[in-house]
Amino acid sequence: MLAWLTANLANLLIVALLIGIVTLIIIKLVKNRKRGTTACGCGCANCAMRDSCHPKP
Repeated sequence: MLAWLTANLANLLIVALLIGIVTLIIIKLVKNRKRGTTACGCGCANCAMRDSCHPKP
């Protein structure tokens, strides 16, 4: 087991780093969504696609 860990240490570190980055991105998107901002940062009022995201009842 120790030989396998040492042989794949670089791959394991890269995967752990990528998982961490993706987790931080998801957390930021969730926080922005709760605050009402979007990924583009301009909000829905000025968005050209606002009618398709939030159709009027």
